[in-house]
Amino acid sequence: MRMPANMQTQQLSDKETLRYSRHLLLKEVGLEGQLTLKAATVAVVGAGGLGSPALLYLAAAGIGTLILIDDDTVELSNLQRQILYKVNHLGQQKVNAAGKVLASLNNQINIVTHSQKLSDANSDALFSNADIVLDCSDNFATRYTVNRFCVNNKTPLISAAALATQGQLMGFDFRQTDSPCYGCVFPQNDANPVVNCDNAGVISPLLGVIGSMQAQLTLNMLLGHCGGSVFITFDALSLKQQHFKMAKNLACRECGKYE
Repeated sequence: MRMPANMQTQQLSDKETLRYSRHLLLKEVGLEGQLTLKAATVAVVGAGGLGSPALLYLAAAGIGTLILIDDDTVELSNLQRQILYKVNHLGQQKVNAAGKVLASLNNQINIVTHSQKLSDANSDALFSNADIVLDCSDNFATRYTVNRFCVNNKTPLISAAALATQGQLMGFDFRQTDSPCYGCVFPQNDANPVVNCDNAGVISPLLGVIGSMQAQLTLNMLLGHCGGSVFITFDALSLKQQHFKMAKNLACRECGKYE
């Protein structure tokens, strides 16, 4: 991962040194790694079941700037799995409630919130300066929009999904010319099923597992511990995890034009 341009001017305060002391002990992070996290900007699309654990761990880990994008409000049915929210957040815009919770967890990071629906027209503005984008949405239209931005701007993308008892984690490093994209794995067509947690259900801890894996993969990419694109599936009932290889589809509507 390229080092953010402003890392050289950053230092850790005494409070940050204490807060991140367990990271500083690790050779895989250390002072340089923590400064890299502090200088990084990560955009998260969707502050729901996947976004909740991902955002909590990214904030706790010291990502310097978090960009939250979600146009939904907190409902009672969300509380079964969206662990950012409490009963007193019902009816509030998710990004507003999430921003307050994250700021109470770590008041030494920047949190930027956008309570609006993502589209091709506003993606450039919403993802401004993002080093990595996390897709924590629950619909194909948003996933393809996020994918197009990341492909066009060569911004690493970490996408995930969780439904019923099955989870998926995908990481695409578009700085590498041979990287596949979300469209290579799931080609866009009118037959894409409209299936999500609202109509199919999901077991609640699965979101925590997959969302936390998104946060870990984000740190891995920022710290240089990820060698390329990854595709992982997880079964919540058996606890089995499988890793698959992905290949670029030269006929892909999203990224094939770069060949």
